[in-house]
Amino acid sequence: HVQLVESGGGSVQVGGSLQLSCTAHGEVKRVGCMGWFRQAPGKARQGVAVISPDGNIRYYGDSVKGRFTISQDDDTNTVHLQMTTLRPEDTAIYSCAADRTSCGETWEVFPWDYRAPGTQVTVS
Repeated sequence: HVQLVESGGGSVQVGGSLQLSCTAHGEVKRVGCMGWFRQAPGKARQGVAVISPDGNIRYYGDSVKGRFTISQDDDTNTVHLQMTTLRPEDTAIYSCAADRTSCGETWEVFPWDYRAPGTQVTVS
C-alpha cells in the first residue's frame, strides 16, 4: 500500500504563487506515475500535472501549461507542484494521487490507485 501526505495550499491573490508538495510512504516502488488532479464545486475532475518516478516524463493539463511546474525528489519520494500566475479559475481542491500505471497519454483519465484527501487552493 502507498500513503500520500500533502502539504501546501491555501489562499493567494490573483497572479500570486503557491507550492504543493506530496510525499509517498510505504510501497513507493509500486508507483508508476504521481501528480495532482483538482476539482472545483460543480465541475468535473481535471488533471493538473503528473511526473514519472525518474522525473523524465511530465504531462500538464492545457489550462496550466506554462504556469505550473511539477518536479520530484527521489531521496524523499516527494513531488512538488509550483503554481505561478494563479487565476481565479485555479480555485479548487487539489488532490495528490499516484497510480501503478506508468505516466502516459491517458494520464488525465487514470483511476488513481492511491489518493490523498486533498487541499484547498483559493485564488481571489
